Amino acid sequence: MRQFPVLVVAAAVATVATVSVIAITAKHYLGSTAVETASSAKPELTTGSIDKRWPKPGVERQMASAEPAPQVSAPAAAPSPAPEKRVAAAKPTCDNPNAMGVSRTVQIDTTGGPGFGMSQYRDYDFLQPGEVVLTFDDGPWPVTTPMVLAALKAECLQATFFAIGEHAIWHPGVLKQVVAAGQTVGTHTWSHKNLAQKSFQEAKDEIEKGISAVSMMAGAPVAPFFRYPQLRQTAELKAYLAERNIAAFSIDIDSQDFKVKNSDQLVTSIMTQLKKKQKGIVLMHDLHKWSATAVPQLIAQLKANGYKVVHVRAKDTLATLPEYDAMIAATVQPVKSSNARAMSSVVQTVD
Repeated sequence: MRQFPVLVVAAAVATVATVSVIAITAKHYLGSTAVETASSAKPELTTGSIDKRWPKPGVERQMASAEPAPQVSAPAAAPSPAPEKRVAAAKPTCDNPNAMGVSRTVQIDTTGGPGFGMSQYRDYDFLQPGEVVLTFDDGPWPVTTPMVLAALKAECLQATFFAIGEHAIWHPGVLKQVVAAGQTVGTHTWSHKNLAQKSFQEAKDEIEKGISAVSMMAGAPVAPFFRYPQLRQTAELKAYLAERNIAAFSIDIDSQDFKVKNSDQLVTSIMTQLKKKQKGIVLMHDLHKWSATAVPQLIAQLKANGYKVVHVRAKDTLATLPEYDAMIAATVQPVKSSNARAMSSVVQTVD
């Protein structure tokens, strides 16, 4: 009996050592921020198929465009208007009689923030066997987004583009091409941060700034469709989207084109997954050259194997929040000093 306290102390020391090793190991793999905030972070709603952290696209994301920012005036603060009803739009004209074409168009009522994509949401499995929805994240981007649009137009197809707010400000002309082509435009936050690692207010700011920026640069209201960066969400954020009547889109087929940088391999991977699952929402990224190059080949494979492309659009459009509109307007509007001298006294032609 005298040895019992010694055994208890030894066991306690061993337990502390084990916990320390686990914490150090977790910090090594997840990064210091993830470990330090783990105790305060909201529980993350994910499934086993997406539980790894996704790396961000490469340095090409950081490149700013030479395209000048548009001049936008900050809107006056006012109560948020009711969502604008979307008028049924005619399909873009198709000049290719042998085109694959859209098999059907699905209209989604986003009231209450429904979720789509079987990786995370199981309530609304609306696709039939052999049907696919094509989606592209992280645009708009010069060269590559127009390449994707051209491939879709050649086969008279429509897809959904989840645009990043910062990219929309850098490349508004490209975003307008997406809108003009009759594609569905949703949002993908302001700067592609992992929202599950942010406070609720920070995450809300990322979501709403992205919505305001994409809407402003598109020149028209966008769909109330949203995709979480890295598919990372929390219960609190899901409730917020429900309050805003924004649908969350997950995936069924992951191209993993952020790391598979070969067009042939991308197409093979997507078609292999489709053969197994028989249908699904396909995720690609329209800012990668290898992904854009793969789209024509992917469409050809879908067509040859009897798959059908479904176009998804929203019943209503998404109203932005005035305070975030003002933030974005301030971001894109050059700041003029109140004590600036007259132009003629500062800049003169001398030769």
